[in-house]
Amino acid sequence: MGKELFQLQSSTIIGMVHCLPLPTTAGFSGDYQKIIAQAVQDAVTLEKAGVDAVIVENMGDTPFSAHLNKAQLAALTAAAAAVRNAVGLPVGIDAAFSDCEADFAIAAVTGASFVRVPVFVDTVCFSDGIIYPCAKKCIEYRKQMGLEHVKILADVQVKHAHMLLPQITIEQSAKEAADCGVDGIIVTGSQIGEETPLDFIKRVKQAVSLPVFAGSGVKAGNIREQMQIADGAVIGSSLKEGGILTNPISYELVRNVLSGLE
Repeated sequence: MGKELFQLQSSTIIGMVHCLPLPTTAGFSGDYQKIIAQAVQDAVTLEKAGVDAVIVENMGDTPFSAHLNKAQLAALTAAAAAVRNAVGLPVGIDAAFSDCEADFAIAAVTGASFVRVPVFVDTVCFSDGIIYPCAKKCIEYRKQMGLEHVKILADVQVKHAHMLLPQITIEQSAKEAADCGVDGIIVTGSQIGEETPLDFIKRVKQAVSLPVFAGSGVKAGNIREQMQIADGAVIGSSLKEGGILTNPISYELVRNVLSGLE
């Protein structure tokens, strides 16, 4: 399996496999097989370039929803299964903005090693309304599915959303997530590609004893500085030409980013 993903000071690098828009969403092209083919291509490229794990996500499904519909669930499962069969890396699942039941259902079918839950203990506003915490449902559903070996990576005060109660500090969110049983915590900037503030990472690191991942804006120019504090990084847009999410992963860009650790 390679590097243990959820360890302190491991400099674990997780590459994002951003699926093309799934069926029924605004950007869906009508080409089902292209979704799967590009997901596999991206995962293989990430593995060859040297990342430690990948997350398969329906990032193309803007405007985002809190949960997948049936067509999206079927497509994301097919893409994740194809990725799982194509690479030897640990595979994670990130379904919609906070669909933890879909995460674990897909993980059960595909043999994924972990899931990412963007809204775990916070209550946030986003483009489709309000998302409420899912920590209780997430932990209980994992137990019901017999998937306690599948790790949970949870964001705190996640990008693309606004805290309904902004007076809650990021330390409070991190402590609540830890108390609810996550295996690692992701801290992000406010948008895709925006560098995760080092102060946020430091504050979360001081608040919990779990691995803390930088979740946005990690690139060649800052990865060394970020990894001096964070235990790992989740990287997506900086690995694509022009930062365009529908572009395939670039091997050269991945190597360029990872070279910052060498």
